[in-house]
Amino acid sequence: MRSFIRAAEIWLPDADGARLVFGDGLYGDLTAFGEASRAVRFGRGEGLPGEAWAARRPVVIKSLKDSSFRRIEAAEAAGLTSGIALPIFAGDAVRAVVVFLCGDDARHVGAIEVWKHDPDADAQIGLDDGYYGSAELFETVSRLKRFGRGFGLPGSVWAADMPMVFREIYRSERFLRHEEALQVGLSLGLGLPCNGDPGRTWVMLFLSALGTPIAGRFEIWIPDSEGTGLVYDAGLSEENDTPRPRLIGPEAGLLGRVLATGLPAASANCAADAPWLVGPAERGVGHAALAIPTLSETGALKAVTAWRF
Repeated sequence: MRSFIRAAEIWLPDADGARLVFGDGLYGDLTAFGEASRAVRFGRGEGLPGEAWAARRPVVIKSLKDSSFRRIEAAEAAGLTSGIALPIFAGDAVRAVVVFLCGDDARHVGAIEVWKHDPDADAQIGLDDGYYGSAELFETVSRLKRFGRGFGLPGSVWAADMPMVFREIYRSERFLRHEEALQVGLSLGLGLPCNGDPGRTWVMLFLSALGTPIAGRFEIWIPDSEGTGLVYDAGLSEENDTPRPRLIGPEAGLLGRVLATGLPAASANCAADAPWLVGPAERGVGHAALAIPTLSETGALKAVTAWRF
């Protein structure tokens, strides 16, 4: 994957619910790191996936070598320097933890942000942590910002409690940091609500630059009126001559597997599992894809976000 995100992993609870085990992963050419990951297990609070499980919220590690990251030697050999973990809960039960791994260089521009609203401390939502690559100016500005419910990208996702996509954030008045986004080249945004921490609101924002995009394409699909299939809701992949399915049923490709299980899923062969995500200029090029569910507190599926790397 040639993107801001160098690798993505899915960790699932074992049969006893006592440990997280490897579910799937997208590693691109980082095959050695992928092999080193498959046999690893994490208890609650152990390693990056275990920390997110215990905290019930997204966790950011800006420097893997200065943390409790369990695969540091393999990560260093692969050029991975930072990690972000997104836990997915249904009530008190962890369903999965999705881990994103990044690597630093001078052209590595983008942002993965974690925003928090604690009603006991503040009426607004503020930045809790984030990873910005070389976009240091944007990070400095972001730490000073706070948003009310429904305002800015964090406040909009907070109000909707649903995934949202945002186009051309550098020129959008809705994106209240658009001047700073223009300076560092940020162009697109994806927001995900994170509902694992009772009483507090967490929002993850993925902000993409043209040179090092978070992902090549994003789409959001939601259950139909009967709850038996998925229909397209919004996306950042409109210019496409491959017809998008009108309805995706259970186990029909990548998104169908998420619909059937309520669990995140990955595919190294996007052309077979979600072919409409591959544009005409990209045919014949191997692409990977990731699909992440958004669940209600009861575990009901609210949306599926599809990423094509």
